[in-house]
Amino acid sequence: MTQRRRQPARGPRRASTTDVVGPPPSRRRIPLRFRPHFERLVKLREQMLRQQAGLAKDALESSPRFSQHMADAGTDHYHRDLALSVLSSEQDALYQIDQAIDRIRNGTYGICELTGKPIEPRRLEAIPWTRFSAAAEKQLERDGVRRRAGLRPREAAAYPAPAEEGEPAEEPE
Repeated sequence: MTQRRRQPARGPRRASTTDVVGPPPSRRRIPLRFRPHFERLVKLREQMLRQQAGLAKDALESSPRFSQHMADAGTDHYHRDLALSVLSSEQDALYQIDQAIDRIRNGTYGICELTGKPIEPRRLEAIPWTRFSAAAEKQLERDGVRRRAGLRPREAAAYPAPAEEGEPAEEPE
């Protein structure tokens, strides 16, 4: 009598790493219509990373020496603070670029996040990292959700703000 080998029970196929996280970025297919935007965003990202490295290096190198004049030390502090401020704003822009690259890879690039409609090609040419169509962006600004940086009216600086109900009015000093 020959004995038969027992075969293990077959269950679902095990997931591979590629099944879970997807193919590596170099092997993902970029839609042909978005390839110029993708290449432009990648170049812009690399350029910004180089600039950030230079700004970070400048900010770290400018340390005041004890033998300097107070005005020189103040100028050095100003330049360091300016470099750190630019570095911070560029970090925000870099985040937007990374998000746009991810949207291209995920297939959601060029679709307005508010309306779900396609973003105008001319807008994508001008602002390749945009998330909203021009109409949606205007609506968000009109509703006060997204504001552009700006100064308050001159009158607001000259006079104290009106008091809310229940709060005592501010007295000028």
